[in-house]
Amino acid sequence: MDSGDDEQDDAAPGLRKIIHVDMDAFYASVEQRDDPSLRGKPVAVGGSSERGVVAAASYEARRFGVRSAMPSVRAARLCPGLIFRRARFDVYRQVSQQIRAIFLDYTPTSSR
Repeated sequence: MDSGDDEQDDAAPGLRKIIHVDMDAFYASVEQRDDPSLRGKPVAVGGSSERGVVAAASYEARRFGVRSAMPSVRAARLCPGLIFRRARFDVYRQVSQQIRAIFLDYTPTSSR
């Protein structure tokens, strides 16, 4: 008898698989992926103007207390080296679709 992972799938037909992924810094992570010079640096996606709001903050920015939905002015005060990037929703949508396609390989009955 084979002792691989397939054995567990065969032993429990109909077993549901649920994937939970925390993507709360998603926009900032995509920006760091696409611009390697941002990796390891505090990044905020959103408006940098006086009325701007942080849509997403990298984990490096979060160490300074920067959070989503925070006014950009306050975020810049908390993290003087904060790098702002404008949102690129078309890119985030494309990457999200790629991630969903991977999930569907493992949970083919997931809702759309």
